[in-house]
Amino acid sequence: MKIAIFYGSTYGNTAAAAEKISFYLGQMGLEHDLKDIAHSKVEELVAYDKLLLGCSTWNIGELQDDWQAQWAQLERLDFRGKQVALFGTGDQLGYGDSFQDALGILADTLEERGAELVGFWPVEGYEHFKSRGQRGQYFVGLALDDDNQSHLTDARIQRWVAQVVQEMGLVAEVSG
Repeated sequence: MKIAIFYGSTYGNTAAAAEKISFYLGQMGLEHDLKDIAHSKVEELVAYDKLLLGCSTWNIGELQDDWQAQWAQLERLDFRGKQVALFGTGDQLGYGDSFQDALGILADTLEERGAELVGFWPVEGYEHFKSRGQRGQYFVGLALDDDNQSHLTDARIQRWVAQVVQEMGLVAEVSG
């Protein structure tokens, strides 16, 4: 079972989240690769069975630049048989009408290409108006806001990693 975390990060929040996710996976004894999409080819994604993908939302509901630069290639990949969990960073107060839109953009395209999404995260506790990354009472992945709720980031990541590991069937029982 090949597992990887790919992330795109401009100012470091998504990179820091990816490193924390990697740390918790390592604590669980799960071998995985950690890759910055800026220094990778998006085609590498299909070499893995389980993917954790991180992207921040930029401007008003746009993908982070490193993901955007490879978007045309990503839209041609086949993700059938792949389980994918998404995590994203954003600013719910400054951009309350597009908070975590990048998660929604990724989720829609990955599902169209055959991916099975896991790791949905409750919207309770957030203060935003709308999001392309929201389906009902859940985000399509872990929503992080280091601008306004940095004090919650570590606990959210730890809980989400345990959830994703269980949903992906990587560990029979995870204490959390």
